[in-house]
Amino acid sequence: MNAGTRTDPWPLTTPSGGAQFTAFRDETLDPPALVVKVGTTELRYHLRCIDDLAAMLKAAGDWTPLGGTDEQKTALEGSVEAWGRSPDNPVGGWYGLKKGLRGRFGVYVPPVLERLGLAEVEHLPRNSRMRAL
Repeated sequence: MNAGTRTDPWPLTTPSGGAQFTAFRDETLDPPALVVKVGTTELRYHLRCIDDLAAMLKAAGDWTPLGGTDEQKTALEGSVEAWGRSPDNPVGGWYGLKKGLRGRFGVYVPPVLERLGLAEVEHLPRNSRMRAL
């Protein structure tokens, strides 16, 4: 199993199965980040998003829609994506760290939780959801 480091990232697939990407933890960054590489594009999310999202899903107790979308678009209310931008989440707003690339939280973070055995993710062409294990 891959270590989830820059030199040994996790190979992952989006919930829809439409794209492959890699992800890894980088605690040397300020702030520490979950780094997602899609082709040549690098997205970064607060590293604590892994534990925070797992806790939110446990509290929700049921399936939560992913609702992944770009930063410029409105996120589906009640979705993982909306929670990842909400002023009511533990970081008080966006988990995404790079303006212009802060969205898609509901696309790239759920497969990481699934890989770590923290959540179950539906893999549907559209409208996928996830829940805590």
